[in-house]
Amino acid sequence: MSFMEKLPTSPKSPLRRRRSSWTGPWLNHPTTSFKQVVSAVIQAQSPRSRFKSLSSDFSDVDRTLSLSDSLLLKILEKLPQSQNNDVALVCKRWLCLQGRRLRRMKVFDWDFLLSGRLVSRFPKLTNVDLVNACLNPSRNSGILLCHKSISFHVSTDSSSNWDFVEENLLDNEMVDRGLRVLGRGSFDLLKLVVINATELGLLSLAEDCSDLQELELHKCSDNLLRGIAACENLRGLRLVGSVDGLYSSSVSDIGLTILAQGCKRLVKLELSGCEGSFDGIKAIGQCCEVLDELSICDHRMDDGWIAALSYFESLKTLRISSCRKIDSSPEPEKLLGSCPALESLQLKRCCLNDKEGMRALFKVCDGVTKVNIQDCWGLDDDSFSLAKAFRRVRFLSLEGCSILTTSGLESVILHWEELESMRVVSCKNIKDSEISAALSSLFSLLKELTWRPDTRSHLSSSLEGTGIGKRGSKFFKKR
Repeated sequence: MSFMEKLPTSPKSPLRRRRSSWTGPWLNHPTTSFKQVVSAVIQAQSPRSRFKSLSSDFSDVDRTLSLSDSLLLKILEKLPQSQNNDVALVCKRWLCLQGRRLRRMKVFDWDFLLSGRLVSRFPKLTNVDLVNACLNPSRNSGILLCHKSISFHVSTDSSSNWDFVEENLLDNEMVDRGLRVLGRGSFDLLKLVVINATELGLLSLAEDCSDLQELELHKCSDNLLRGIAACENLRGLRLVGSVDGLYSSSVSDIGLTILAQGCKRLVKLELSGCEGSFDGIKAIGQCCEVLDELSICDHRMDDGWIAALSYFESLKTLRISSCRKIDSSPEPEKLLGSCPALESLQLKRCCLNDKEGMRALFKVCDGVTKVNIQDCWGLDDDSFSLAKAFRRVRFLSLEGCSILTTSGLESVILHWEELESMRVVSCKNIKDSEISAALSSLFSLLKELTWRPDTRSHLSSSLEGTGIGKRGSKFFKKR
């Protein structure tokens, strides 16, 4: 018996079964027609369907993973600033990259700094403001108190001494601890704003952040300034001693002398709410030889400090703002020097009814070319006449000087032979009708003139002929 004879001949044998075709399920299905099968085959072989299959395979793949962090950062920098918050919500990687892009930060939560999340989340910060984070105000109160860069909530049961900030400040040790954490993680820090720090905290920060260039110290004292010498690259400094109603501190001649000897490379300096006298200002002028800009705000200095301004050989800009007095008892005029390089004098929100102090100030600043007086009270014709001491004024700006009259202005500016530009705004006692022929001739020679002394007259002249401002009886006559 041969092998072929032993093969099973039954139709149910597996050897006699045909291999199932891919068209079997389509053709054997009772509801599938032949036309549907043909159309499905044609659609499967088309290039469009192949592209859809490929795109569906890569739809879940993040294609930005192939880009380096530096390249992706350059792309994100091209986006508008309004989309910064949306970019950080895309994924964790974009969140970290967005944190690396941020350079300025105003911190409100002190625990966010102490935990290290600030420096890890934003490792490239160059400008940090910690003032609001150093406060522990009442969060349940609906009263919000704002003063320049400080804003905090005030409870209704606050004490009657009005020192809200001093009552809710973090203690010195806690502030120094935060500065140490910030210094260990922010090596690129260039500017810092802090309140209630101590000498030790400032020293630890200076050791880690050697590139620190600008520093703003609130509630500053003489002891704190002992640690400022460690900031070798400091260029800008703002000292805030006392602020009425918020906090009080003292910066005297001792602190100003320590400052002068430790920060000889200063370019900009602002003294706000500081005490001192002639000796402290003189020390700064002698030691800080490259000081270019000096700002004095709400000073509590002793009489005679103006004479020390003559020791600033490189000073170009002098700003005096929010001062209740200039100098009640200055040195005699014969003993007053002058600032040789001074170019700009700016007075803002000051009381200028002290004629002796004004005379001494104008004498020291006799070489300025730009004079800006804004929102100062007490500036009458007699006080402004002292400005004849200026020899080289080319630009004059007066705003909000309500007592000064047209004749008082004319008597001074006709004395300035180099005047080129002038701006007079919101000085209600300077009238267009009182302009003389000499003053009108001077206006025609100026290169630039902004003349809006009386806003009411300017408004009425601009509305002339429009019918606005007339009495209603003219428009509602009886017919």
